[in-house]
Amino acid sequence: MLTSYILLFLLLLFGAFGVVEYARHQRRARSIPIRIHVNGTRGKSSVTRLIGAGLRVGGISTITKVTGTYPRLILEDGSDVHIHRRGDANIIEQLSVVRLAAERKVSALVVECMALEQQYQRITERQMIHATIGVITNVRLDHIDIMGRTLPEIASVLAETIPSRQHLFTAETLISDVLQNYADKKHATMHVSTEESVSQDEMKGFSYIEHRENVSLALAVCQHLGVDRQVALQGMYTAIPDAGVLRRFVVGAFGKQLAFYNAFAANDPDSTFLVWKRLKEESGLEGTRIVLLNTRQDRMDRARQLAELAGRKLNPDMDYLMLIGQSTEVVRDMAVGYGVQAHRILPVGWTTAEAVFEKALEVTERASTIVAIGNMGGMGATVADYFEHRSIHTNDRISDYAGAGSKSVVV
Repeated sequence: MLTSYILLFLLLLFGAFGVVEYARHQRRARSIPIRIHVNGTRGKSSVTRLIGAGLRVGGISTITKVTGTYPRLILEDGSDVHIHRRGDANIIEQLSVVRLAAERKVSALVVECMALEQQYQRITERQMIHATIGVITNVRLDHIDIMGRTLPEIASVLAETIPSRQHLFTAETLISDVLQNYADKKHATMHVSTEESVSQDEMKGFSYIEHRENVSLALAVCQHLGVDRQVALQGMYTAIPDAGVLRRFVVGAFGKQLAFYNAFAANDPDSTFLVWKRLKEESGLEGTRIVLLNTRQDRMDRARQLAELAGRKLNPDMDYLMLIGQSTEVVRDMAVGYGVQAHRILPVGWTTAEAVFEKALEVTERASTIVAIGNMGGMGATVADYFEHRSIHTNDRISDYAGAGSKSVVV
């Protein structure tokens, strides 16, 4: 009997603690005047960083939190801090970020949504962030096993982070009407930006390959908050990019030149195809054209999508499909089924980054363009790092980024 009373007492104690802590969190969140919740399929990390940089240079004290390739905090002075997790990624992490921002009394918090499941996206927005501005970068066919197999289904999940009676900014143009319906239901004002609002000359200020639609979206948010467009742009030019941004590394060996594009972050078929088209239009994809697809055994649905993309859309323009990572024989059969000729598939498999480089070198006559897609996980990051370290030159501020990881914070 005594044991039952003790258990009941503990349950009541824990319950009371939970109620008190919940109330404290709500006060912390609302003590931050500007709260921006960035969601979407592609470009979340880049847009989050760009918005933070634009606000910061505009005189608004801002903390930015990205999940991206690696979890990071960008503090008020623009310093990039590594987030050291005690366990796996969990949306509870957002509570610690809100507490930090409240304790430092910043004016703005820009947070990348880290939830995939619909109920967790709802909880993150309604119970944790309470955004004053919601951002949905775009709606693409990705994480279809979790978020849905059609664009409207995926949009319904992303719409959970639209803040009630606030503002929604998006660069989504294909199904903007669907997002508009959700915004209307929440009495939110929706703003749609397009890449045409940013000129090619303005894009030349970036020292890495950024997407115009990301810049346009970030500028729209900054201007809405009173930051001058040119001032915001200058801040974005100097911002440290996410590790997953599109980068180009050029490697010379044995009289040959290999241009490696790290497009691993564009891991859904629509975004990947857009990257391919852009590179084809702007750089010409010189020399031997190699699509390097990194696959993971736990992402076979995505591998199938990208194998279909290679067979049905990239096939006329590529010379080889190089397969690295896990289950490459399975993916090889998929690609053949979608129309890629077997002799043009290079199933390298799970191996070293040096072996991947040597295979690319072997099929290169004088020059080649390697577009790496699929996933940064598994072998992806290792291969990208290998080409970076061997590169003659890059169009990214690698030294700046490398120095940014010297500090860390535990969440």
